[in-house]
Amino acid sequence: MSERVTYKRLLRQFAAIGPYLREDLCEEGRYRFDCLSVCVSAKPAPDKREFWGWWLVLEQDDHHFRYHYQLGFYDADGVWLDKPVPKKHQAEVERTLNHFYKLLVDRLTVLECHLEPAEQVTNELAVTAA
Repeated sequence: MSERVTYKRLLRQFAAIGPYLREDLCEEGRYRFDCLSVCVSAKPAPDKREFWGWWLVLEQDDHHFRYHYQLGFYDADGVWLDKPVPKKHQAEVERTLNHFYKLLVDRLTVLECHLEPAEQVTNELAVTAA
């Protein structure tokens, strides 16, 4: 097993994946990611736009990581709400989540770390790198 993966190293690795990491919401052993997958309307000012997407929390125990995620709505105040994604946007939200998951798995594999769903993630909700 490689040396312990430090918090700063993980932040660098996760930031390198793309614009998903929410570093201001991270703390050692707990990392937060999200993706604004589908814009509801381009009419409002960029900082007031709303989106359908997902957020994911990654919890670390040494070289083991567990994730849980939620699909939902990002409102004009910058708050994620647990709301069902409209059917017409589900495929895109799921595509962006699966794309991120593959990048995350690849990154953790290089670091010799293991990723698995948290207990609250059911088989139907488990993400795949397919």
